[in-house]
Amino acid sequence: MAETSKDAEAAFDAFIAAYELKYDKAAECLAKDRQALLAFYDLPAEHWKHLRTSNPIESTFATVRQPHDPLEGLPLE
Repeated sequence: MAETSKDAEAAFDAFIAAYELKYDKAAECLAKDRQALLAFYDLPAEHWKHLRTSNPIESTFATVRQPHDPLEGLPLE
């Protein structure tokens, strides 16, 4: 993730330039929604870690905690 809005704009431009020839429709769709995709950077950086998605699929799994160690709790005998 880019640290600033300026870095995000540059990364977005680089992505579009790299993929627009091979994936023209996808690049066009992303370019059309540029403002919405980069709106995240209009908010103060200290709020970024608290933002949640409005996507119902992502929201459902946002609270599911993945185990850090899959072998945790198993006997090591």
